[in-house]
Amino acid sequence: MGKRLIPPEPIEVQDVALREALEERYLAYALSTIMHRALPDARDGLKPVHRRILYGMRLLRLDPGTPFKKSAKIVGDVMGSFHPHGDQSIYDALVRLAQDFSSRYPLVDGQGNFGNIDGDNPAAYRYTEARMTEVARLLLEGIDEDAVEFRPNYDGQAKEPAVLPGIFPNLLANGAQGIAVGMATAIPPHNAAELCDAALHLIDKPGARTQGLLRYVKGPDFPTGGIVVDSHESIAEAYTTGRGGFRVRAKWHQEEGARGAWNIVVTEIPWLVQKSRLIERIAELLNEKKLLLVGDIRDESAEDVRIVIEPKTRNVDPEVLMETLFKQTELESRISLNLNVLVKGRIPKVLGLAEVLREWLDHLRDVLLRRSNYRKAQIENRLEVLGGYLIAYLNLDKVIKIIRTEDEPKPVLIRTFKLTEVQADAILNMRLRSLRKLEEMEIRREDKDLRTELKGINAVLASEPEQWKKVGEQIRKVRDTFGPKTPLGKRRTQFADAPEHDLAAIEEALVEREPITVVVSDKGWVRTLKGHVEDLSNLTFKTDDRLGISFFAETTSKLLLLGTHGRFYTLDAQKLPGGRGHGDPIRSFIDMEGDANIVAMFVNTGGRKFLIASHDGQGFVVNEDDCVGNTRKGKQVINVAMPNEAAALAQVAGDTVAVIGENRKMVIFPLDQVPEMARGRGVRLQRYKDGGLSDVATFVAKDGLTWRDSAGREFSASWKELSDWRGNRGDAGRLAPKGFPKSNKFGKTLG
Repeated sequence: MGKRLIPPEPIEVQDVALREALEERYLAYALSTIMHRALPDARDGLKPVHRRILYGMRLLRLDPGTPFKKSAKIVGDVMGSFHPHGDQSIYDALVRLAQDFSSRYPLVDGQGNFGNIDGDNPAAYRYTEARMTEVARLLLEGIDEDAVEFRPNYDGQAKEPAVLPGIFPNLLANGAQGIAVGMATAIPPHNAAELCDAALHLIDKPGARTQGLLRYVKGPDFPTGGIVVDSHESIAEAYTTGRGGFRVRAKWHQEEGARGAWNIVVTEIPWLVQKSRLIERIAELLNEKKLLLVGDIRDESAEDVRIVIEPKTRNVDPEVLMETLFKQTELESRISLNLNVLVKGRIPKVLGLAEVLREWLDHLRDVLLRRSNYRKAQIENRLEVLGGYLIAYLNLDKVIKIIRTEDEPKPVLIRTFKLTEVQADAILNMRLRSLRKLEEMEIRREDKDLRTELKGINAVLASEPEQWKKVGEQIRKVRDTFGPKTPLGKRRTQFADAPEHDLAAIEEALVEREPITVVVSDKGWVRTLKGHVEDLSNLTFKTDDRLGISFFAETTSKLLLLGTHGRFYTLDAQKLPGGRGHGDPIRSFIDMEGDANIVAMFVNTGGRKFLIASHDGQGFVVNEDDCVGNTRKGKQVINVAMPNEAAALAQVAGDTVAVIGENRKMVIFPLDQVPEMARGRGVRLQRYKDGGLSDVATFVAKDGLTWRDSAGREFSASWKELSDWRGNRGDAGRLAPKGFPKSNKFGKTLG
C-alpha cells in the first residue's frame, strides 16, 4: 500500500480578498486566451499553435520536396517541446492547415486521409504523414538569420520564435477564426496576389487609405469558390471599419436534359459549409414540404462538387427556385469579417485593411533590418578572418615556425603580426589541408566580393527608401509565385450583384400569399382569420377574456410585438394558428416573460419611425428596422425595470408630440426635442407627481390634434386651440381638453 502523505503546514498564511483574487485570476485567464490561443498576430497571421507546428516541422527538416514524416512524430515533438496542451488539439490545427477546402493556401502538405468537404473526420495521426508547403517555407524564410525574436518555451529548456518572418501575407491570405474572452476574430481568406499588389501600392503611397486599396483587393477569395453578392459600398465599409460581413452564394448553372427537362447543378458551395449536412437539410425541407418548387436532390460529387437539384415541374423559374433555396438553406451563407488581431503581438485591436497591410509591411521592414545586420556581422567577421589569412599566407614559414616552437603561440602571433584575437584563433584552428587554399588571389577576390556586398548592406541600412525597395522586391517575388496565372493563385470566388427578383414571387414560392386578419385577446391568445374581416363582433373568447388587438395582414407578413418589458419580438404570420377555437397563447411562439403584457402589435413594413415611451414618462424615437429581432428572446429596445414598463408606441407622422398622463394632464412640444436612438431609456417627455404616462401621439402642428373616443367618434383641436397645452419636453402639462376620452388614450392605431 502507498504511504499516506500529510501536506506540511504552510510557513506563512496570507489573507487575500476573494474578490481581488478572482479578478486577478480571471484577468490572467482572459489575457492568456487572447494572447496565446484565440487571436492571430497581425505580422505573420498565425496563432501560437500554428506557429509552433511550423517551427517544429522546420526542426524536423520537413521542407517542401523532402520525404514525408508521420503526423504522430510532428505532433509529439511539438507537444513535447513547445505546446503542452494536448495532442488532439495540435493535430486538429495541423489538419486544418492541410485541408485545401479550409485553407486558401495550405501550409501543410498532407499525405493520407485529412478529411473532406463532406465533414468526415481525418484519419488518426498515426496513419497520416505531412511536410511543409512552399507557403510555409516562405513564412519561415530567414528565421536562422536572426530575423525575429526568440523566447523561452514553456519549460525554459528550448527557445521558440515569438513571430515568424512572414514574407507571405498569411493573415489575410488564409484568414483566421477565433473566440477569446469578450472578443472574437473572423478573417476570411483573400487572394495573395491581390494583397501583394495592394501592399506595393501602399509602399509607393504610404498615406493610401482602404478605399484606394480596394482597387487591388476586390474582396474575399474562398478556397471553395462561391459568389459574393454584396454591393461595393458594403464591402468598402467592411474593410474600412474592420467589421462587417459578406453574403456568399453557391455557384450553379442550369443543365438541359432530354425532352425539355432541366436540372440545377451546384458546383461550388460557400466556405466552411459541410456538403453532406447541406444536402441533409435540403432533404429535410423537402420532407416537410417547405420547398414547394423542388422535386428531388442528389449528390453526384466525385473529386469536384456536383449537387443536382430537380425542379418540381418544368415550368418553374430556375432563378426563383434557387432564391427559395438561398433563403432557406446554407447555399447562401454570411461570412463575418472582424479584423481583430494582435498588434505587435501584444495589443488586441480591430484594424481596417490599410492598417493590417501596414502592420505586415512594417514587420517585413523590421525583418529586413535584422537580417541585414546579421549578414553585416557575418561579413565583418569573415573580412577580419580573411585579413588574418592574408597575413598568414604572406608570412607562412614564420607563422609555422612560431606555432611549432612557441608554447603559447597565440600571443606571439598577435604581437608579431599585430593580429586580433579572432584572426589569431582562425589561423591556429586552420587545418593543414587548407594551406593549399591560402592563395593570395583567392583571398583578395573573396575580400573584394564581401566588401562589395557589405557596401550594399550599409546602403540599405542607411536609407529608408532602399529598405522599402528591398521589401518591394520580396513582395514582387511572392506575387509572381502566386500570381493569377498559377493554379494556386487564380481567383476562385467571383463577385456579382444579387439578382433582383419579385419578392412576392419568392414569398409565394415559400408560402402561399393570402389576406388574413390577426386577432389578439387581452389575455394574449392569438389567431388568424382568413381574409380581411371588418366585423369581429361574432368572435368568441375564453372566460374573462376579450378582444385586445386586431389588424389586417397577409400570410407572408412579418409581425412586430412590443411587450411591457421593452422587448420587441418578430413573428411569422404564416406560423400563427387559424381562426378555429380560441387560438394559441402568443407565448408559445416567443420567449416573453410571464409578467409581461402586450403593448402593441402590428405588421412590419420597414423604414418607419416610432415614438416609444415608458410608464415613468421617458421615451425616444426609434427606427422600425432597429426593432426587428431574429430570435425567440426578442430584442431589447427601451430599457425599463419594474415597476416601470413600456407603456405606449406611436408612429411618427408629423412634427409635434402630444403626451397625456394618467393624471389627465397633457403637454404638447416639438418632435425635434426627442432624440432618435436604437436602444436606451430615452429622455423625459412629461413630468409627474403621481401616476405615469398613459399615451403618446404625433401630429402635424398646422393640421391640429385629433383623437377618437370609445365609440369611434373623431374629435379635433386646432393649433390655436392647443395654445394652453403647448410647452417643452419634460413639462407637467395641463388638464386635457374638454371631451377628451376618459381612457386617457388618443385612440390612434398603428398603420
